[in-house]
Amino acid sequence: MKSIESLENIENKNVILRLDLNVPIKNGKIKDTNRIDKIIPTLNFLVKKKARIIIISHVGRPNGKIVEELSLEPVSLCIKNKINKEVFLLKEDIFSLKKNDIFKNSNDQVVLLENIRFYPEEEANDDKFSEKLASFGEIYVNDAFSCSHRDHASVSKITKYIPSYCGIQINAEVNALNKITSEIKKPITCIIGGSKISSKINIIKNLIPKFNNIVIVGAMANNIFKYKGLEVGNSIYEKNIGNIIHEIFSYAEKNKCKIFFPSDVKVGKKLNDRSIEKELGEIENDDIILDVGSKTLIEIKKIIDNSSTILWNGPLGYFENENFSLGSSEVANYIANKGEKIFSVVGGGDTVAVINSLNIKNKFNFVSTAGGAFLEFLEGKDLPGIKALY
Repeated sequence: MKSIESLENIENKNVILRLDLNVPIKNGKIKDTNRIDKIIPTLNFLVKKKARIIIISHVGRPNGKIVEELSLEPVSLCIKNKINKEVFLLKEDIFSLKKNDIFKNSNDQVVLLENIRFYPEEEANDDKFSEKLASFGEIYVNDAFSCSHRDHASVSKITKYIPSYCGIQINAEVNALNKITSEIKKPITCIIGGSKISSKINIIKNLIPKFNNIVIVGAMANNIFKYKGLEVGNSIYEKNIGNIIHEIFSYAEKNKCKIFFPSDVKVGKKLNDRSIEKELGEIENDDIILDVGSKTLIEIKKIIDNSSTILWNGPLGYFENENFSLGSSEVANYIANKGEKIFSVVGGGDTVAVINSLNIKNKFNFVSTAGGAFLEFLEGKDLPGIKALY
């Protein structure tokens, strides 16, 4: 991909910058600025180069209609404070706008178009809409990795009509994911959680030939317990997926990849309960498995000790209750304290929430704010927004 950092003479040029500013907003207040923080280096780079920046982004799912609660106004104020520069929210209808209308004052440098998903043409990947957006600038920059699995007008099709580059953040994201899927430093381990194996089967199958260890945790592990004939009590599990579990184990054996799952667990009778540690054979009918046990943590730490690269997606338990958060926090801190001994990549909203709560985000080599795009990349899929930049 051609990087924004290769651009030299862009002073006074209109740069269309696609960002993912889809942050949680409640009562007009932003609850988490993580996604905004990530793109500040790209904004500062363009500001320093004296480019005129037209930001395109979205919040929520307005389904092609104007929804006042999903306005980008709080986002424009947040960016203004972070870059110490005026950010003008342009609410005019895009179809009535012309290039010369965007920067009303010669001193204006940063403009944010109103929520691009207010237009049905965005998600429809409409040709004319893409061409209209492209007409506002001389250069297009995509710095929205977490939107790049979407074949949308401002993400992929716009690149047909304007010279296109990747931003600093998206470049870092792709490079980090390439390091763990193509330029691997072995031994390499994936710690993967979540509730459904069926939703992550393609990721697991794509990683098995490349990885040495796959550690399956969280509610996903309950499916393996059931497959092995073990009682899971009142825990979440998927029905009729024995063939998927069998496929994972067979494929892993064929590719000499070890599959690990918990050997002991922590349970409660309800989600807000205190935790009780149990062996797998001790689970009662009304128990809910909500975290890994102490023996499992020792095993996982040994695997980490023998790894050069770690990919982590999905917490080890129900971390929202501190009684079941120990597995996630212990593993997070253990990886973080390895420093340069391990190349570590973390992705997925819940996993990022864990490391943010521990204030150790900077101790990982890369932390991805992307959800669907992160997972689809790991599946080996071509992401439309990335493909369009090559």
